[in-house]
Amino acid sequence: MDKSTIILAGGFSSRFGQDKGLLPLANKPLIKHVLDTISDIVDEKIVVVSSEVQAEKFAKVVGSDVNVLIDASNVQSPLVGALTGFKETRGEYALLLPCDTPLVSRDVLSLLLELCINKNAVIPRWPNGYIEPLQAVYCTKPALEAAKNVLSEGILDMRSMVEKLRGVRYVSTLVLQQLDPTLRTFFNINTPLDLKKAEFMLRNVKK
Repeated sequence: MDKSTIILAGGFSSRFGQDKGLLPLANKPLIKHVLDTISDIVDEKIVVVSSEVQAEKFAKVVGSDVNVLIDASNVQSPLVGALTGFKETRGEYALLLPCDTPLVSRDVLSLLLELCINKNAVIPRWPNGYIEPLQAVYCTKPALEAAKNVLSEGILDMRSMVEKLRGVRYVSTLVLQQLDPTLRTFFNINTPLDLKKAEFMLRNVKK
């Protein structure tokens, strides 16, 4: 098994009053939009949540072919969720994604997976230097060790984990725009207005 995906879904949205990944968009939970996009480009699908209650809710939605894991720590952080996924995944490479980016581009993600061969990570980077560590591909074993090291130091920042990795390839968002002209792949849902924007984009732009 070469390629897995780890989708982080542990966050509860106070703005929406429910788990963000279960929010309906075009009659389908956000997390299902992500899962449907990556279903045929990975060999294993993992969803990481933060509690038993969340695990039960998501298990009813994601399907029997998706492994739902519970964070190993009570601390809610994307890095903790990533570590949980890295520990359990069987893939040599793991595509890490948030559950609240329903417009992720299959073409962009496929490219990142292709570019990760013989690299410890492939991470999108904006012209201003900002990186997207939560829409990136990692070589599982080095990433697991880096995540453990950072957390042992009491650091919860994904970028600190990335800094401990050697052999990281950064891909400019200018390059990714050739596949996804408006870069809607990075559009995440944080507010009710974002949800309305996503509905508009789904109606008016073909995937």
